[in-house]
Parts: sequence; C-alpha cells; structure tokens
Amino acid sequence: MGAMRRPGAYHCGIDAAVDVIGGKWKVLVLWALDERPRRFGELRRELTGVTEKVLAAHLRELEEDGIVHRESYDEVPPRVEYSLTERGRSLNRALEPLGAWGSEHVLGRAPGYEQALG
Repeated sequence: MGAMRRPGAYHCGIDAAVDVIGGKWKVLVLWALDERPRRFGELRRELTGVTEKVLAAHLRELEEDGIVHRESYDEVPPRVEYSLTERGRSLNRALEPLGAWGSEHVLGRAPGYEQALG
C-alpha cells in the first residue's frame, strides 16, 4: 500500500483524508470506479471537463496512496484498467455520509435521495 504524501504533517484524521481526496476530480474518480473497473478513456469520457493530464495525475496519486489499483494487460493494443482497492472501497463508504450531507444541505434534496437512486 502506498504511503501518504505528507507523513507527520497532519493535524488530524480529516486533514489526512482530505489530502488523499483533494482535487476537483478525485472523488468523482472514486465514484465512477465504485460501479466497476474502468479504462482510462472510459473515465475521461465520463468525467466531462477533466483533462488527460489531470486525470492521469490523479490516478497516479490515488494509486500511490493505495486507493486505486492499475492493472496492465499484455495485449495488442495494450489495455489498462483501474479499479478500487479495499482501501478505496472503504474510503467510498466513509464518504457516503458526506455525500448525503451535501445532497441535503447544499443541493436541497431530501434525505436518502442517493440511496433511492442506487
């Protein structure tokens, strides 16, 4: 598993967790990979507006932190898939209450809105 990028520099667990998910696109990558493994191009198309450079950097950081697994297949053409590790799945579970709070208090949706969609 990857080491965190700023060992010893955190003030609390929330600070450490936010460092892992910081950035506009990381939580959306986690959300997309929660459904199923994806290839880079699939993620790029699904996350409208993300640049290839930023997506590649975020995937690399998430892999270094042990959140995402990168599987390279020896095929022609080469195929690479990204999936969540157990650490990544546990992070998604930890983010569920935060998503529910945002839906209710920022987006004005009724409590349980996300669960009703899934």
